[in-house]
Amino acid sequence: MFLYMFGLIVLLYVYRWFRELERVPNKTEKFVYITGCDTGFGNLLARHLDVKGFRVIAGCYTEKGEDELKKNCSDKLTTLHLDVTDNDSINKASDTIKNLVGQRGLWAVVNNAGVSIPTAPNDWLVIEDFKHMIDVNLIGVIAVTLSVLPLIKKAKGRVVNVASIFGRISTLGGAYCISKYGVEAFNDSLRRNMAPFGVKVLCIEPGFFKTSVTDSVIIQSNIEKLWTKVPQDVKDEYGSDFIDRIKQMMEEKFEKILDTDLMKVVNCMEHAVAAVHTRTRYSPGWDAKFFWLPLSYMPTFISDAFVLKTAVNPKVSVL
Repeated sequence: MFLYMFGLIVLLYVYRWFRELERVPNKTEKFVYITGCDTGFGNLLARHLDVKGFRVIAGCYTEKGEDELKKNCSDKLTTLHLDVTDNDSINKASDTIKNLVGQRGLWAVVNNAGVSIPTAPNDWLVIEDFKHMIDVNLIGVIAVTLSVLPLIKKAKGRVVNVASIFGRISTLGGAYCISKYGVEAFNDSLRRNMAPFGVKVLCIEPGFFKTSVTDSVIIQSNIEKLWTKVPQDVKDEYGSDFIDRIKQMMEEKFEKILDTDLMKVVNCMEHAVAAVHTRTRYSPGWDAKFFWLPLSYMPTFISDAFVLKTAVNPKVSVL
């Protein structure tokens, strides 16, 4: 019986693999709008889709980002300045896109832009620390999507939202997990809303990858900056060596779990944009598939126990 079940599972995976190989036709006529293309996943995806023949519209926050992409891509690629927290910038970009795509509509938008700092224990932070990250990671995703949604409906295209595995399980203080949970919720509601129009809404949930978002130098610098603003009574609760213990954890554990193969994520993004038969969710990274996702389905007392056991805890902790 076990062998029959195993064989059935293997056949189902082989069938899915073959089914997902098919790609959409007429790629040279399909426009794909990507946010956050200065570096990281967005930059790699813009280059990758350009090679594949798509008409890429790359939103960059800096002129340097635009210039670098233009140097490394074909003349089919269009760059534009985009600040996802600025409605005027978003609207200006959508007007440009409307003129570019014409009656064909926009095949896909990939909401990739995001930030990860400030991240720290919640009692170190003030409300402004939460607002900026939510503006970028969540409100920006919604605003950009709404600005081009009529064009996507016209093309019966796709919305691809880059969340995180930490949109499934919350382990960090600050707004990062909050914003990614919000992206997941927006993604689910939009997927169901757009299904009658033939629009696919997909979610990418990467695990730990080595990008500017997970740069340990930037994260440590941010932690140290926040520590200087923490009231003395709170510092006493955490212990004078708390920052040193954070650094030690990042050197001994954090750096070792970062996956350097960013194409694992980019290939999932490309599949969401280009495949005829897509998945609803993609979870690139072995840690996402085999650790964080299963942990997110565990009873709360189990996930809590693991997170607290592996965290750098305050000196006053009674665990």
